[in-house]
Amino acid sequence: MHIRTSETPEQATPDHPWAGAGPSPAMTAVVTGARRRAVRDGDRHVDTAHLLHSLVESDPEVRDAFDGGPQLARVLGYLVQRSIGYGLRWQGTQEDSGAFPAVREPAGEGWSPSAEAAMDRALRRALRRGELHADGLDLLAALVADPRCRAVEVLERAGVAVEALRGRMADLRSTGDPQGRS
Repeated sequence: MHIRTSETPEQATPDHPWAGAGPSPAMTAVVTGARRRAVRDGDRHVDTAHLLHSLVESDPEVRDAFDGGPQLARVLGYLVQRSIGYGLRWQGTQEDSGAFPAVREPAGEGWSPSAEAAMDRALRRALRRGELHADGLDLLAALVADPRCRAVEVLERAGVAVEALRGRMADLRSTGDPQGRS
């Protein structure tokens, strides 16, 4: 009898571009969840869809950026489908949209070039705001900035208008309200 154990505890923590300031506790949870999904899906690298899935599940502010419950349910539906078959065409391949240069060559251990570049963009967004740590909206904005990444493909298949999502994120950042109300 073979007892299957989780590979996550033994998996080494991948290098990532947040090495200087380090991620916040909330972003650590997102990264851990994305890494766990990658392992469970049989992927060698955390990609942008893994990050999106973990981010949507763990960050209420990110969920508020979506246009209501039905849209969020469609996004989560596609992300779950990825785990059970939709993403099989991605399995065994490394994501690299080519839209943004990866932080290093080759990509950091355990990260697709697109995911690594998104994490770097998220931190840069936070630093421009004067924050040491990126938050969920920073990472979501970084993901949707790459129109050819897997996360954007999932969003588009779920019927999310990415430009409208960007606008709602800007409203959340400036007012704390996805509808722009003060």
